[in-house]
Amino acid sequence: MHHMTLAEIARGLADKKFSSEELTKALLARIAQLDPQINSFISLTEELALSQAKAADARRANGESGALLGAPIAHKDLFCTQGIRTSCGSKMLDNFKAPYDATVVAKLAAAGAVTLGKTNMDEFAMGSANESSHYGAVKNPWNLEHVPGGSSGGSAAAVAARLLPAATATDTGGSIRQPAAFTNLTGLKPTYGRVSRWGMIAYASSLDQGGPLARTAEDCAILLQGMAGFDPNDSTSIDEPVPDYSASLNGSLQGLRIGVPKEYFGAGLDPRIAELIHNSIKELEKLGAVVKQISLPNMQHAIPAYYVIAPAEASSNLSRFDGVRFGYRCENPQNLVDLYKRSRGEGFGAEVQRRIMVGTYALSAGYYDAYYLKAQKIRRLVKNDFMAAFDEVDVILGPTTPNPAWKLGAKNSDPVAAYLEDVYTITANLAGLPGLSMPAGFVDGLPVGVQLLAPYFQEGRLLNVAHQYQLNTDWHTRPPTGF
Repeated sequence: MHHMTLAEIARGLADKKFSSEELTKALLARIAQLDPQINSFISLTEELALSQAKAADARRANGESGALLGAPIAHKDLFCTQGIRTSCGSKMLDNFKAPYDATVVAKLAAAGAVTLGKTNMDEFAMGSANESSHYGAVKNPWNLEHVPGGSSGGSAAAVAARLLPAATATDTGGSIRQPAAFTNLTGLKPTYGRVSRWGMIAYASSLDQGGPLARTAEDCAILLQGMAGFDPNDSTSIDEPVPDYSASLNGSLQGLRIGVPKEYFGAGLDPRIAELIHNSIKELEKLGAVVKQISLPNMQHAIPAYYVIAPAEASSNLSRFDGVRFGYRCENPQNLVDLYKRSRGEGFGAEVQRRIMVGTYALSAGYYDAYYLKAQKIRRLVKNDFMAAFDEVDVILGPTTPNPAWKLGAKNSDPVAAYLEDVYTITANLAGLPGLSMPAGFVDGLPVGVQLLAPYFQEGRLLNVAHQYQLNTDWHTRPPTGF
């Protein structure tokens, strides 16, 4: 049963081929057997999962239906879950049990989804490799010596290893799409405001967005349907109708205008990945798409702008973790200043401390205009580039990452090298656009992803293109050896 997609599980449950309780027990046993190899879970919620599965079976017996009713999933461990540890991958929140459910968690539970556990992640979602977690690095099921990507690496590794069919994730600068590319999955970052951030512990509030990770575009459509929608509790949530994402999957790509930015194919891109991206373009052309070269001239400024804005917002958001209100508190503080210093110094890891320091510096008197204000101006230029491009094309296509997954520890001594791996993904976050990564082939046995970007609230278009591509390719169907 572990090889079934969400869509196949929905059909199997509807046809009474198995029950949600049977499926849940099978996957929990599989997690217990295989997860020690990859470390994709921080917490398992067996008792909750079995009670939710029994409830879902009862609802189906009473005539209810739904694609998520009885479907097993997991949540990235920054979505608050009532009475269950929500750690954000940090020692700071190791003892924190949320008093409420995040909107995403509540919506999916109401749809009947079964929560198997909380997945591992880079601490406070800061990282591109899932190596900064207080609970240890996550390993890539495709090669256990390599990273799975971050910060949603736990969700990605768990789905790739067939421990469950789909999981929630978040994307601040590529943290859904990059792990999807590294683990042969489909991952979707929705338009900023499409999915509620209420109860999603913040890294950078103007950039964070929740979304689905799954093996297929069809499954991402199912999970996004359950996650999306206006939330009055979230001031950044957009009151925009949510379309039926599954209904748009089978539309024709005849005449679809695909833009390929010339800036994507510079010196930093592995030529083997470039070849796979061009092969993907040819497949879409066979389906009737029309390809056109475009330009995103301000893309070169995106990484420095992002790594000013995101740390600045993190500096502000993480100021509340001070050893007083909740979270980790140092032992035997000498005074209030000592309490603050040692609680934060001992509770936060090196990468989080680095970004807080960078952000605090950028916001400090005398540097605000030189760094933060200038970065926000660049952000606007990046958005304007996309708006001009979407006057000419329907979607933008390119690589998700410049390189395949690197070896564990390979970039630990050079954080800037890891930051550069986000070059293709962060622009969508700066502009607030939806983006999707889908499997496009392999380099040295490691998966490669192709990225699609679309105008605001056009997630359905991205899912349509990805689904049609997946009907004509088999990259997404290949499992990692041993899983």
